[in-house]
Amino acid sequence: MPIAFLTSALAAVMGLGGGMLLIAAMPGLLPPQAIIPVHAFTQLASNASRAGFAWRHIAWEIVPAFTLGAVLGAWLGGEIYDQLELSWLPAVIGVLILLVTWVPMPQVPGGGQVALTVLGFYQTGLGMIAGATGPLGASLLMRRNPERDWVVVNTALYMALNHALRLAAFALLGFSFGPWWPLMLAMAAAVIVGSWVGTRLRARIPQRNFTRLFKTLVTVLALRMIAMPFFS
Repeated sequence: MPIAFLTSALAAVMGLGGGMLLIAAMPGLLPPQAIIPVHAFTQLASNASRAGFAWRHIAWEIVPAFTLGAVLGAWLGGEIYDQLELSWLPAVIGVLILLVTWVPMPQVPGGGQVALTVLGFYQTGLGMIAGATGPLGASLLMRRNPERDWVVVNTALYMALNHALRLAAFALLGFSFGPWWPLMLAMAAAVIVGSWVGTRLRARIPQRNFTRLFKTLVTVLALRMIAMPFFS
């Protein structure tokens, strides 16, 4: 629970990164088949609460186009996830985390409705496999409005939609959420409190102070994930 709280507070301050840090810490604590579904539920609570605590900055006009692309992405990503060898899933997630952390993400041309649809498609499709993909859309949203609170809140909005659709996809794929409800509800409570704390700290903490530390920490955790299948 402390990890869920801290990563949610971090995301509320920085606008991204909390989900990636959380999923990098989960392998070894949960069986591979539960990691991404449980993470998706926790991040739905984190992102929805972050958007709700600063709802005045929400730009509802981004929702329809993003949702259209996200539905298509959830379907395709679900097909790929269903074919994965789950014992290697932590290593797959670790490699994708390193790519998202250190390799410049593809730029979606423009900032209009088509760009939002494309963002929804690859954000949700990749999220079905990697779990944490929040940084992928930051540059597109910043082209629409570079103001920090607007970017943080609307990143939370589209990621909440992303996680909700992925949860629906995992349910259709047959994942049983029943045994995990106590853990998911406890983690949801922790991330909601983290969102509340981080929202109030955001204006006081310069984002640049976190960037190098975050990248170093998430890289160490990702390398741990990549090594896990070889030592299990």
